[in-house]
Amino acid sequence: MFQIKDHKLAVTIILLAGIFWSFGPYVVRHIDQAQNVPWQYLFTRGIVIFILLNLFLFFEEGKYFYKNYFKVGISGIVGGIGLGIAMTTFIWSITNTTAAITLLCLAAMPFITALLGFLFLKEEISINVWISILMATFGIGIMAMETTGSNSFLGLLFGLASALGFSVFSVSLRWRKETPKFTTVAIAGLFCCLLSFIMMEHNNQPLLSSNKNEALFATHGTLVCLGLILYSMGSKVIPAAELTLLSLTEIIGGIFWVWLPILGINEIPSSNTIVGGFLIFMSIVYYSMIIQDNKRFIGLN
Repeated sequence: MFQIKDHKLAVTIILLAGIFWSFGPYVVRHIDQAQNVPWQYLFTRGIVIFILLNLFLFFEEGKYFYKNYFKVGISGIVGGIGLGIAMTTFIWSITNTTAAITLLCLAAMPFITALLGFLFLKEEISINVWISILMATFGIGIMAMETTGSNSFLGLLFGLASALGFSVFSVSLRWRKETPKFTTVAIAGLFCCLLSFIMMEHNNQPLLSSNKNEALFATHGTLVCLGLILYSMGSKVIPAAELTLLSLTEIIGGIFWVWLPILGINEIPSSNTIVGGFLIFMSIVYYSMIIQDNKRFIGLN
């Protein structure tokens, strides 16, 4: 892989990765009757992620890339299943509530990861990080107060479940740092594909949706993979604190694309979502500031 050593170029590439990921909710909003085809979405998206990442590994590591699968271990399986659950609950969340609420729930990942690290890896949490966690929790609580209707509240719960799944993936990588990370993501894609296949067979549903929907499913999977590859290029030279702050690109961009009237969705966040989201935003900024001396690098490979 092309090695990046310039910090400014790495920041630009990480921001570009976030922009790729931010178009995910916009793509989902164009799916016809998305709430009726979640398993078809997960099936196609999972296949695309699995194939593209394995192709990337083939060009990156050569014909013996498959040996990565023998190195995943328990941590890779746990991480892959956690990420697969995150991908699954994402579609259930965003089809049952606003994109803003789903994305702001995902913004709480650093704090859920810190809690899981504290519980399972015995990683210490400072008072300042606890303050950030409480700020984010309060922000999520404010958003929950306005999720009227069972579907909207269910969407919020699925959004938090998705954030939890992503955090399990992150903790699994810290549990055993030598775990092949791209291979773990490919396992997550395979998990989504197999789970969806089982569910559709059980419910006698077709494996594929309309041509338009299938193209959108594949597009979202491609955006995920492109973002991951760019992230892998830049993350090796950027400290964890900066990565946390730069991750806001995906959240803010995702909310912006579905709001921007010219793009045709015009999904306007409620006042509670704006207030709660602002608290989550400030908690992430504060979190990044208090761990700015942390020079740990998160190389994705």
